[in-house]
Amino acid sequence: MTWRRGVFALFAVAAGTNVPTPLLLVYQERLDLSPQVLTALFGSYAAGLVPALFVAGPLSDRLGRRRVAVPGILLSAVASLAFAAAGESLELLFTARFLQGVVSGVVFSVASAWIGELSLASGDGAGGRRAAFAMTAGFSLGPLVSGLLGQYAPAPTVLPYLVHAVLAAAGLALALRLPETVDLRPAAPSSGLPLTSPVPLIRPGDGLTVLTVLAPVAVCVYAFPTAVISAVPLLVELPAAGVAVTGVLAGVTLGAGTLVAGLQRRLGVWTAVVGVVLGVAGFAAATAFTATAALPWLVAAAPLLGAGSGLCLAAGLTLTARLAAPARLGALTSLFLAFAYVGFAAPFVIASAAEATSATVPLTVAAVLSALLALRLLPAVRRRQL
Repeated sequence: MTWRRGVFALFAVAAGTNVPTPLLLVYQERLDLSPQVLTALFGSYAAGLVPALFVAGPLSDRLGRRRVAVPGILLSAVASLAFAAAGESLELLFTARFLQGVVSGVVFSVASAWIGELSLASGDGAGGRRAAFAMTAGFSLGPLVSGLLGQYAPAPTVLPYLVHAVLAAAGLALALRLPETVDLRPAAPSSGLPLTSPVPLIRPGDGLTVLTVLAPVAVCVYAFPTAVISAVPLLVELPAAGVAVTGVLAGVTLGAGTLVAGLQRRLGVWTAVVGVVLGVAGFAAATAFTATAALPWLVAAAPLLGAGSGLCLAAGLTLTARLAAPARLGALTSLFLAFAYVGFAAPFVIASAAEATSATVPLTVAAVLSALLALRLLPAVRRRQL
C-alpha cells in the first residue's frame, strides 16, 4: 500500500519537531535563560511554520505534491543538523527552530493532502486518520528519544539531532517512491491553479463552519499538548533527571494522541467534542499540579491533553477533507494547520500570565475556554457538521 510510505515520511518529519523540547532544560542551564525566552524559542517554530503553510499547500495544488514535499523532507534533516551545530548560541538556536518551522509547514500540509489522496486511491478514504496518526506518533517518539539521550548519552545537544537526521533521510528515500496524485496535465481543468486562484477554498455555505468549528478545534490541536510539555515544566520544578522526565512527559502526552486516533471511527461526529472535553479535564489536572506540586496530577494531565489533541487533529483533518472545494485540498489543509499552530503560542501566554498572576490562573482560564468550546460544538454535532 503506497500510502504507508507517505505515512512514514510524515512521521519522520514530525519526529524532529519536538526533539528540542526536553532539551530546553539543558539550554536553560547552559545559557541561563528565563522561562519567557525558552517559550519564545519553542514558539518561534510557529513563526516559520505559518507563512510556509500558506505557500506550500496552494503551491502543491499547482505543482504537485512530490515537487513540494520532497525538498521539505530533505530540509527536515538539514534543520536537525543546524540544531546540532548551534551549540550554545541562542541566535543559532532561534534560527534553527525557525527553519524547522518552515520545513514542517511545508511537509505537514502537503504530505497530509498527499496521504489523503493516496488513501482515496486505495479505496478506503482513511487519509485524515492516517495523517493524524503519523504526526502524533512522530510528535511523541521524537521528544521521548531526545529526552533519554539528552539525560544519559554523551553530547546531549548533538546526538538527538543526528539520530533524527538519519530518520528523515529514511523518510526521504520512501517519499521518492510515491506516485504523484495531482493531475498536472495542461488540459486538465483542475490543474495549474495559480497561487492567487479565484477558485474558493471551501464548498458554498461552509464559511461559518470553518470559522466557528474548524478553526477553534484546530487551535486545540497544539494548545493542549504544548501547555503541559513546554509551559508546566518551566513553572513547577520537576524531580531529578528533569531532561529525561520532560522527554517522557512529552512522549506520554503525544503518544496518547497517537493511541486515540483510531477511536475516530467509533466516535464519528462526536470526535471533536470528546477531544475538547478531554482537554478540559487535562487543564484542570494541570491546574491542580501547579497548585499542589503533586506528581499524580501531572501524570493525569499529560495523557488527557495528549488524547484531546489527537482526537481534535483527526476530526479536523477529516472535516477539512469534507469542506475543501475540488482541487483545493492542499490549500485548505494549510489553512487548518495554520489555525492549529496558533496553539503554539499557548506556552508563552501561560508563562507570561503566570509571572503576572500565578501558575494556576492561566491554566484555569484555559480549562474554562475549552469548556465553552465544547458547548459550542454540540449544535454542530446535531447538524452533522463534524
